[in-house]
Amino acid sequence: MENSSQALWIIGPGRAEIRSAKPTEEPGMLEVRAIVSGISRGTESLVFNGRVPQSEWARMRCPFQEGEFPYPVKYGYAMVGQVENGPAKRIGQRVFSLYPHQSRFAIPAVAAIPVPETVSNSRAVLAAQMETAMNATWDAAPRIGDRIAVVGGGVAGSLLAYLCGRLPGAEVTLIDINNDRQRIAAALDIGFATPNDAPVAGYDLVFHTSGTASGLQLALSLAGFEATVVEISWYGAQAVSVELGGAFHSQRLTLLSSQVGSVSPARRARWDHRRRLEKALALCSDPRLDVLVSEETPFAEVPARLPEILGAPGALCHLIRY
Repeated sequence: MENSSQALWIIGPGRAEIRSAKPTEEPGMLEVRAIVSGISRGTESLVFNGRVPQSEWARMRCPFQEGEFPYPVKYGYAMVGQVENGPAKRIGQRVFSLYPHQSRFAIPAVAAIPVPETVSNSRAVLAAQMETAMNATWDAAPRIGDRIAVVGGGVAGSLLAYLCGRLPGAEVTLIDINNDRQRIAAALDIGFATPNDAPVAGYDLVFHTSGTASGLQLALSLAGFEATVVEISWYGAQAVSVELGGAFHSQRLTLLSSQVGSVSPARRARWDHRRRLEKALALCSDPRLDVLVSEETPFAEVPARLPEILGAPGALCHLIRY
């Protein structure tokens, strides 16, 4: 492995820098050159701003994280690269890994998932978010013909709506305050509404991904009698207030948490993390998903631009190009 490897580190509230990195090389490791990685705006914004609560420091570690919360920490989990050294059959292979933002690195062969030929580099970085959406559908078990709302039109929400929209007879509506999300919904062949235009109630299933208390309150208001609201947003150290008076009890609503760190109980007996990630990566083969990749930044410019990238309203998946 070359000594020129560099990694992105979060070093303080709202501050990042690129540091030299020398990966540990052990037998059976693959040496990988980064091509692109994706910034997971929700979680990485919490890490960047030091809003990971101490109670979650251990549970929120990403697979190849270095450093400890709150700072300094090397964080990230949506990497696409090319194998440069390892077994002959794997050299030159494009792979996806849950690795932080780093130009070259070494990982165990089992942690490098081959990218199917039908999946472009830019769509491959969506695999981590697709895995979140896939796990959430397992938790919620949407059914044929369901009327489904997804509140929050970011990458995870859009992927959730996309997956549910492939269910026969399902009526899926993506709901977001940003009217530009109508373009995303149209590209993914699903319905769209702003909060003011959304029906008052009656959905069979509601997913919430906006990361705001107002979005969660809206999700609860949209749920029909004995419906389920699935909360995918993670708020870090932020306190969230919602009204559970009104119709919450009389409507017998279920508020269900979903988090990708554990395989859904509905599939845990037969699926492990690798099988789930392989399937999520394969699901990124649809060219329509290109609409979820918005911009890219050269790796060297990321420390200076990260506050802007993470704070950009309406932004979707942002690529780092190596």
